[in-house]
Amino acid sequence: MLFGKSLFQSVVDRLEAEHEEEPSPEPTVPRRVGLKQAFVAESNHMHFSDVDLRQEAYLFLMPEAEPFEDKEPEPPAIPEWIDRLDTASIADDLAISTMDGREALQEKRRAFAKENHPDRVHPTYRNEATIRMMTANRLIDDALSRCPTAS
Repeated sequence: MLFGKSLFQSVVDRLEAEHEEEPSPEPTVPRRVGLKQAFVAESNHMHFSDVDLRQEAYLFLMPEAEPFEDKEPEPPAIPEWIDRLDTASIADDLAISTMDGREALQEKRRAFAKENHPDRVHPTYRNEATIRMMTANRLIDDALSRCPTAS
């Protein structure tokens, strides 16, 4: 304790006294630091009026913002197969014949899934796509079970 004050308080008092004695410095121009760096060091003695002027100049140079329009989302495209959910229609789409081998049936499954898989359609039509895929898989599995095994 120095003269009834803590060391910290005496330092704070001395700094306040020095600050009051100094005339307010003129704002300084920002200095570039480094060779190719984009960092600009600002002076700690900037006045708020300087900041306001720079902000106004920046906003003056910005283009006018266009008003935000809340648009209705476009309705999802209706799949062409939406009304073909019965087994006979799906069998026609698959075109399974008794002459199809295992490879041909697997290729038909992949081609059908490419167009009808529930993950490939809009969520609105996922239930219908699931029905179509389950029916198609059942039909192809039945056809595979009838295929002769290679020996």
